[in-house]
Amino acid sequence: MSHVLGLKCTGCRQEFPPQGMHYVCDRCGKNLDVVYDYNLIKKKVSRASLAENTDFSVWRYWDLYPLKDHSAIMPLAIGWTPLYRAETLGHQLGLEKLWLKDDGKNPSASYKDRASSVAIAKAVELGFEKICGASTGNAASSTACLCASIGLSPIIFVPEAAPKAKIAQLLVFGAKVFAVKGTYDDAFDLCLEASEEYGWYNRNTGYNPYTREGKKSCSFEICEQFNWEVPDLVFVPVGDGNIISGVWKGFKDLLGIGLIDRLPRLVAVQSEKSSAVADAVNGDGVIRPVKATTIADSISVNIPRDGEMAVRAVRESKGMAVKVPDKDILDTIILIARTSGIFAEPAGATSVAGLRKLVSTGAIKDSEKIVCLITGNGLKDIDTAMKIAGQTIPVEPELASLKKILGE
Repeated sequence: MSHVLGLKCTGCRQEFPPQGMHYVCDRCGKNLDVVYDYNLIKKKVSRASLAENTDFSVWRYWDLYPLKDHSAIMPLAIGWTPLYRAETLGHQLGLEKLWLKDDGKNPSASYKDRASSVAIAKAVELGFEKICGASTGNAASSTACLCASIGLSPIIFVPEAAPKAKIAQLLVFGAKVFAVKGTYDDAFDLCLEASEEYGWYNRNTGYNPYTREGKKSCSFEICEQFNWEVPDLVFVPVGDGNIISGVWKGFKDLLGIGLIDRLPRLVAVQSEKSSAVADAVNGDGVIRPVKATTIADSISVNIPRDGEMAVRAVRESKGMAVKVPDKDILDTIILIARTSGIFAEPAGATSVAGLRKLVSTGAIKDSEKIVCLITGNGLKDIDTAMKIAGQTIPVEPELASLKKILGE
């Protein structure tokens, strides 16, 4: 791991060695960030080397991760998800260049497989036997799915109200699941206490620095899928803030090793009912807890655990943050499905809901090249989908009955 210089606190800037497992700063409690030797990576990674690489998964970018043990790689097809040109949707919104990055195509049907891939590989590399995590559902099901692929059974903490489909995934994959009588934040805190008590490896988003390292792979793919042309705007659903901080780091990594020559602007999109990051971006930059009640459970967070880095990512990119009503999120699920053939869960549709709002205010130029991240598949929350999708039409098994309904 000579390409990894170490880890650095995002607050007080204290430095930590690359060896061993470090979660957050022991001095100020802020999150840690992995620091790389870009000059060394440049010698290994180039546009030409990637063009010859036949591994179309997150692992094609191995030299940009803080890993050394290839035996920790999961056998699942993680990453390299489709980047679809959304012409019909773009036409409806008055946009010439709109793409949707569909991460619902990952093994557990969510973006969180990117984070789990690197974080779990790191746990195996370090010799941990027990892996735990807290989640509203997607990070948990991702952890269970990827662990199962290498013969591990994680310990998972979820809020009692997590969607049944996500809990079903956890149980099918063989995880030990604790349904916490409280919120995601309660589950997070209990998981943290348990991992400290029992010495388990903690995969929690915004606590384990290696989740960001996995999430940045999306940015690598976007640029390579665009033949190294950087989009103007990337819309990201935001809860804990770890996806958008990872997306920003991915673009900066590519700039650092010379594969791109500019950076995009990032747009953080949140529900009005879980808006701590957006409030901070549009205010004084300080993250303050909220009482999250959004229907988009995957981004329903009282205290964003990677909120400060999310705010920093948006501001450094000269981007913006936007809040949308839950009703707009639900309407957008239908819009995406019926114009693009992509079934998004509420959190996954939030990026496009934010785009729609900014288009309506004139904040987006119709010529800008735009990517919206669809972070999870709609089958993750079928109860919500059934409330908005419409009704079936009862019919007798006779043609006469059908004709009567059709008005013939």
